[in-house]
Amino acid sequence: MKSAQQTSTLGRGFRLGRLGFSLVGSYLGYQMQNLLLGEGDLARRKARLQQNASRQVREELGALKGPAMKLGQMLSLQSGALSVDALAELAQLQMQAPGMHPSLARAQFKSALGTYPEEAFRQFDPEPFAAASLGQVHRAVTHGGENVAVKIQYPAIRLAIENDCRLLRSATLPTRLTGHVPGALMDEIQRGLLEETDYLREADNLDFFRAGLSGLPYVTVPRVYRQLSSDRVLTMSFIPGKTFSDWLQAKPAQPARDELAARLIELYETQQRCLRRLHADQHPGNYLFLPDGGIGLIDFGCVKSVPFDVVELRRCYRQRVWQESEAAARKYLSLVCGPHVPYARARRLLPLLEQMADIVYPPGASADRVIDFGGEADWEQRMKPVQAEYRKRLLRDKLINPDFAFLIRADMGLHHLLHQLRARANLSEIWRRVDRAQTRGES
Repeated sequence: MKSAQQTSTLGRGFRLGRLGFSLVGSYLGYQMQNLLLGEGDLARRKARLQQNASRQVREELGALKGPAMKLGQMLSLQSGALSVDALAELAQLQMQAPGMHPSLARAQFKSALGTYPEEAFRQFDPEPFAAASLGQVHRAVTHGGENVAVKIQYPAIRLAIENDCRLLRSATLPTRLTGHVPGALMDEIQRGLLEETDYLREADNLDFFRAGLSGLPYVTVPRVYRQLSSDRVLTMSFIPGKTFSDWLQAKPAQPARDELAARLIELYETQQRCLRRLHADQHPGNYLFLPDGGIGLIDFGCVKSVPFDVVELRRCYRQRVWQESEAAARKYLSLVCGPHVPYARARRLLPLLEQMADIVYPPGASADRVIDFGGEADWEQRMKPVQAEYRKRLLRDKLINPDFAFLIRADMGLHHLLHQLRARANLSEIWRRVDRAQTRGES
């Protein structure tokens, strides 16, 4: 069982604080070495500092689980902000975090289902093959001979989430008092994380997406075994496939990268436009890539309903409706920032939104051009500074919309995948395909 230091607010705060002091100490030691040893071998010393610091962060966040580990997973998507060493270490949090001891996992299973895993299954591997922020996954074979994946939740994880969110609220108190970070944003983050601990809710999500995505023949969603599931244990059909990093290590040719990117975009847009619900945890660990080019989509704990105004928002953005009239601009910005933000303040975002629209939805004759998501001269070089200024403006001018917290996280995850693929895609062509599918579904 986890110690009080791991689950209490004070204990988790102490561990995070200790990590901060350790990183500061390492940095001061690095600077002292530079003073004493001069410029010689500076690059090697800097690389060693980054590697050691990244390993410390990965080990501590992985041990803490919960929101702390979720933070590490989100940081692993920041390809433009962190070093290669840091990204490599944090990426391990997606599928290779420290797991529970087998005896603890066995006890958790018994507590949730009233029987031990070796009784519930013909075969059960006590060692997990994947471990993440809220639970770990084991291979098993049912008594009927079917291969399954069994996700077992970590003990006291809800308490850890509540404690971490309490720490987060304390840390953001000044910005909440000034209105720069809305209290509703903290509420949305906590609500979303707690929803992920309800595996019966995740089972419902799996059933919904399995049916809703059946029109995309290249997508596989696990099937739920209800009789072997509870709110803390989830048994699903096992999907064999390569992880994202393993798929890339095979050095696929550019056409294969481009085809996969087109499918990832179509899958994402289909969820938003046709299903009105979105798998909002788009980090690489939640995808499996099959030999026939198919995509296995897993881990449906973080699913968000997409309100109609978000779909309308994308249409307005694509068509640049703010150029039509002041009334159209007012309506569009109320979707972006929420109706509570004064129009005069929200209007300051328009120049940045115009720049992003020109990159994502090229106007005129170039509207159907292929975007190179990995090319430094194209997507990354043009978009990163605009996005950085956009995020800064949202915070500075108190324009954060809590409803978009998980949608922004999902967008960020998808763009990270496309960048890592070094893929090229014609977005307009894909969107038209999804629009046609949506029209068929509504008729």
